[in-house]
Amino acid sequence: MERLRKLNNSVWLGLGIGLLVPAICCFVAWYVIHHVASLAKADLLYIGGIALNAYTMQTFFKYNKENIGRGILAATFLCAFVFFAYKVF
Repeated sequence: MERLRKLNNSVWLGLGIGLLVPAICCFVAWYVIHHVASLAKADLLYIGGIALNAYTMQTFFKYNKENIGRGILAATFLCAFVFFAYKVF
């Protein structure tokens, strides 16, 4: 956790973290959806990747890295919008 204290408190860093964490989780969800027949219609697994940002954001707020948390929050809204567009169109 000492590494978290040393990070530069930047919104851009938070945006990068906030986009990277759901990207990895959504890739795992995509793999599971396409390789497990019983989960073929489980698109809501993607929400788990987006929801993981809430935990990540809380962790950075605990270490007084508000700007990183704000970047993660912005990325969360962006990912939620992308998921919404995916489900609608």
